[in-house]
Amino acid sequence: MKKEFKFTLWYYVLFLFAISVLQLLWFPGTGSRQEISYKEFRDNLRKGQISRVVILPEQIVGLFKSAPQADRTPGPQSPQSIGNSPTAPWRMRISQIEEELHRQFVVTRIPGIRDSHLLEELDAAGVDYSGRIESNFFRNLFLNWLFPFLLIFVIWSFVFRKMQATGDSMLSIGRSRAKIYAQDPKTQTRFKDVAGIDEAIEEVRELVEFLKTPQKFMRLGGKLPKGILLVGPPGTGKTLLAKAVAGEAGVPFFSLSGSDFVEMFVGVGAARVRDLFHQAKEKAPCIIFIDELDAIGKSRGHNVALSGGFDERENTLNQLLVEIDGFDPGKGVVIIGATNRPEVLDQALLRPGRFDRQVLVDKPDMQGREAIFKVHTAGLKLGEDVNLKLLAAQTPGFAGADIANASNEAALLAARKDRDCVCMEDFEAAIERVVAGLEKRSKRINEQERRIVAYHESGHAVTGWFIPGAESVQKVSIVPRGIGALGYTLQLPLEDRYLMSAAELRGRIMGLLGGRAAEELIFGDISTGAANDLERVAQLARNMVTVYGMSKKLPNFSLVQQGSPGFLGQTAALEKRSERIEQTVDEEVLELIAQCYAETKKLIAQKREILDRMAAALLKQEVLSRADIEKLIEEQESSRRA
Repeated sequence: MKKEFKFTLWYYVLFLFAISVLQLLWFPGTGSRQEISYKEFRDNLRKGQISRVVILPEQIVGLFKSAPQADRTPGPQSPQSIGNSPTAPWRMRISQIEEELHRQFVVTRIPGIRDSHLLEELDAAGVDYSGRIESNFFRNLFLNWLFPFLLIFVIWSFVFRKMQATGDSMLSIGRSRAKIYAQDPKTQTRFKDVAGIDEAIEEVRELVEFLKTPQKFMRLGGKLPKGILLVGPPGTGKTLLAKAVAGEAGVPFFSLSGSDFVEMFVGVGAARVRDLFHQAKEKAPCIIFIDELDAIGKSRGHNVALSGGFDERENTLNQLLVEIDGFDPGKGVVIIGATNRPEVLDQALLRPGRFDRQVLVDKPDMQGREAIFKVHTAGLKLGEDVNLKLLAAQTPGFAGADIANASNEAALLAARKDRDCVCMEDFEAAIERVVAGLEKRSKRINEQERRIVAYHESGHAVTGWFIPGAESVQKVSIVPRGIGALGYTLQLPLEDRYLMSAAELRGRIMGLLGGRAAEELIFGDISTGAANDLERVAQLARNMVTVYGMSKKLPNFSLVQQGSPGFLGQTAALEKRSERIEQTVDEEVLELIAQCYAETKKLIAQKREILDRMAAALLKQEVLSRADIEKLIEEQESSRRA
């Protein structure tokens, strides 16, 4: 496209050059005329040397009766330099007259005259004069017609080609906006670049063999699914997995989002779907990857009242279904969709023959997180103290994107401190930044608030240390972080857990209530610092009663609807229930929280000495690591025994 545009531009340049040549050759030139000053013209007029003049808008053109006086010194601008012919032409520009003379002239009815006395002098000298507006057919044609038309044509051509290159042309609005990644070995993504989702890789590995050798599957009459749906939470690597399939197979990869089909014009989405599949058939075998499929694949018929019976998104979905049914799977076109909301998709998309195979891309376990850390730290200069297994243990619930972000943050922190390598301290600081937010040491709080925060966080640490069900305490800090957090206690599980007992859930509730219990025990009052803790306590206690059936009055009874709440963390919808059951649920939740709080206060009172020492250490150091907490507790226990 760029070469073609440059080639066409040369035509415009040559055309302008040809017009310039015509201007020089055909337009009347001035090579045979010499210019004289206005004073010389008036002197020759008084001496009677001028025979005839023609007054033009910008100049006076005339003829001498004979050659000027011989006593003049010939010069390039003198009339004598024109030639020896008595009728040699000359010209004089009125625009060259001095400025003070301009102010004395008066414009007359004859074009170009600015000196009213000039006509009287011409009459007195018997000079034949006339006025004329100089006109040239070729010049007028070029300036009034050809040049404006050519200028508009060049500008329009340039804008039109730029719009086509960026895809913003009105003529190309129905074209697909898919980005095509060709089979470039340097930029291809392979399965070795995808870690932590081994089961999902095995599910899509046969696609690679199908795209490479489709005859292997077709010789027995088998057909691979036309569409594969990747389902999982955000950041788990669905797009990366689709690129890895294309990279392993070495085929073109069409990548676009579901929102790329949506447009304000009617019928554009369906047109883009048709164009997408047309391009894919031409480049087969290939892969079409549609990210965020739920943008166009939501269940139809729910918004009829709002859309007035017409929905452009539904037309786009209908066209997508038709195109999926229309192409031959033997041509090697595979459609991969990705979404984190499979429950909202239309059932027509999920039926056999379309997206009939679903692959779960879930968050990695501890072993998977370690493998992901290896991938994202391969290009980093790591210190000898970096333990990827320990980092994997410190990041439960992290997806692949979270681990990539933490690794990048660690490298930036190391560079900010002018280190030669990325140390374990940098990784731990990066993980804390992702989990708890940015550290705000510039935020100043008064001494009383610092004491409250120190005892609050120490209460979390003590309960988390001594209660079996609570998570392991890794770090305690009273440095403000994030939005509104004046301190935090970092508690992480030592291993991945998929099932939890009622005792462990009660232990987590007690660990969250440890800060509030410590405040009440030490200061005899409570503060607003436990707001987030109480929200989590209420959610855990209510889930124990309504979801898990862990209550005395409503045992083994679930009050939620069937089905998955999705991957975005939505709360499960509750079944319709009577006011009596609602009251019973509230009573059970309040009783459970009250029991846990009483047990927490009792534990805090028993460990009062450890609480005081830990709070004092926090006020002095501001941050305590797990090793500091272990040392402090061991010293206190040994002194108590002594």
